[in-house]
Amino acid sequence: MKLAVAFLLAAVAFGQTKPANKVTKTAVWDAAADRRLEQAIRARFAASKIAVNGFEVRVQGGVATIEGRTDVVQHKGTATRLAKAMGAVRVVNRIEVSQAAREKAAASLAKGRRRAQVKRSEPRSARDEKR
Repeated sequence: MKLAVAFLLAAVAFGQTKPANKVTKTAVWDAAADRRLEQAIRARFAASKIAVNGFEVRVQGGVATIEGRTDVVQHKGTATRLAKAMGAVRVVNRIEVSQAAREKAAASLAKGRRRAQVKRSEPRSARDEKR
């Protein structure tokens, strides 16, 4: 017990609370790796429904930057997920969602909220009233 306390005090005294040889998940990225990742992301975008948006992709140091505009709110999140799935370390998503798409999503959300706020004691449909 005294030995364990001594090690703990020594580690705190020297400012080392974690092992010095900890392996990190960082990868060495060079220009060729960035180009391959960029091409892979573009190919994946082209093979999906978000191809109609024509998003621009740039990769530097394993970080993918996506720019463009869309009329579908979900395409913004899909672009991020696809880029990460292709191997991007991080994604900077600068996709702008149109005002019409935001309004449509807000209306759908409000409609869904009203439905979810029905009390459990009240019947939800005509079928439930028969029970």
